[in-house]
Amino acid sequence: MNRDFQLSGRSPVIAINGMAATSHPLATLAAVDILRDGGTAADAAVAAVAALCVVEPANTGIGGDCYTLISKPGKPVWGYNGSGRSGANASYQPLRDQGVREIGDSVHSVTVPGAIDAWEQTLKAHGRFGFDRVLRAAIQYAESGFPVAQRVALDWQRHVGKLAACRGAAKHYLFNGMAPKEGDVIRFPALAETLKTIALKGAKGFYEGAVGAEMAATVAARGSFLKDEDFANHRGNTVVPISTEYRGVDLIEIPPNGQGLTALVMLNILENFDLKSLDPMGPERFHLVLEAARIGYAVRDTHLSDADHMRTPVAALTDKAWGKKLASLIDMNKRSELPAALTPGSNTVYISVVDRDRNAVSLINSLYSGFGAGICTERSGVLLTNRGACFTLAPDHPNTFGPAKRPMHTIIPALAMKNGRCEMSFGVMGGHYQPMGHVQILLNMLEYGMDVQQAIDCPRLFWENDRVAVETSIPQRTMDGLRARGHNIVLRDLPWGGAQTVKIDWDRGVLIGGSEPRNDGCALGY
Repeated sequence: MNRDFQLSGRSPVIAINGMAATSHPLATLAAVDILRDGGTAADAAVAAVAALCVVEPANTGIGGDCYTLISKPGKPVWGYNGSGRSGANASYQPLRDQGVREIGDSVHSVTVPGAIDAWEQTLKAHGRFGFDRVLRAAIQYAESGFPVAQRVALDWQRHVGKLAACRGAAKHYLFNGMAPKEGDVIRFPALAETLKTIALKGAKGFYEGAVGAEMAATVAARGSFLKDEDFANHRGNTVVPISTEYRGVDLIEIPPNGQGLTALVMLNILENFDLKSLDPMGPERFHLVLEAARIGYAVRDTHLSDADHMRTPVAALTDKAWGKKLASLIDMNKRSELPAALTPGSNTVYISVVDRDRNAVSLINSLYSGFGAGICTERSGVLLTNRGACFTLAPDHPNTFGPAKRPMHTIIPALAMKNGRCEMSFGVMGGHYQPMGHVQILLNMLEYGMDVQQAIDCPRLFWENDRVAVETSIPQRTMDGLRARGHNIVLRDLPWGGAQTVKIDWDRGVLIGGSEPRNDGCALGY
């Protein structure tokens, strides 16, 4: 689609040697500096995510989790699951005995943070530099200060009450009891020292020693099952990615406990419809995608868990024939009632980087909710994830809270491959919205010919409970058409998700980047 230069918007970024796209300009610059210094896409991605853990503290942190997908020409895609686990002694029964029916925002939502291990393993497997080099920008921002960006300031303000409830969080992340304003210069001296420890000692300096002991003591004091050894023993693992083919393109995702299979199920449903004939901004297109998503997410909520606890194989859930049966549940004229269980026979940062050798890194890092659990260590300044809120306390479910277990996880990096080569590294931040975001971006490009920036800019919608929350840019006629089909339409205060994309044009030898206008960031190449 040709861009109308009389309308607001921005062009894709085009470069030759390397490119990064992140949700904050300082993080994008940190990545490009690494690429220009001879680092790989993996080095640049870790540098960017570390910077984001400083400059976007509501969305991510070193106390969170991380997933990575890396494509190298001629090599199988490498995946790493950097999500943490519950304590070895965790059990749902004591909580149910107390009358608790969901983990919610309790201390039991804190799981061992997996990000630092994932960064280290990514560098060891695919990098040229060590922590001492790639953490340099993050340490500088934390120690010398950084200016607060516009969207960062908005997100910070929304969580003042949460931060004020924890002495450590209030100490490090509030200033005279308030959130900083756009343009304020902020420093995190304690976090800087913790990052220096990681730069010197590696992941061991985070999970063991004073930092690891403080994380364990901080949550133990609140009644957590987590102990020192749960932090010291943490290890992520390499994984074989999962995929499905849609219109000649393979969508690559991290396997469970990640929710990437949700996007694959959705695409397997949608390939049975002629989307190209539908208006990309019309009610028919959005109704169809909403219905496919409702089915895909129902599959997720029924089956998805830690891989060691999955009861139905991923291959069965992503089977094309089953996808066709699921497609038959959709009525193009109305919102359908779905079966209770479908069985076959938020807040995150995302980084996309491609280097001169066309190594592509798709990496996502998250605290889950804004500022995670709102629990922060007092000396080391580490905000802890609340990813365990994604566990269920239902006694007979694969995702039930239990010992040394990973919860169902929302963060999902993605790659689009064609004929064995990486066509695009991309991801969409936004908690549970992410599979919907992956599908919408792919449809925008493959069915409607949008470029990477147009595909990101396009209006979005998703549901919250029984309501479909739409962005204000959705046309009125589309909202009316969705209401006529039985959808309860409401306008959303905040936009849905945050995407970053780098596309590889192999024929012309260029990289084409797009970045989310709903955040502060940018794509930048050289």
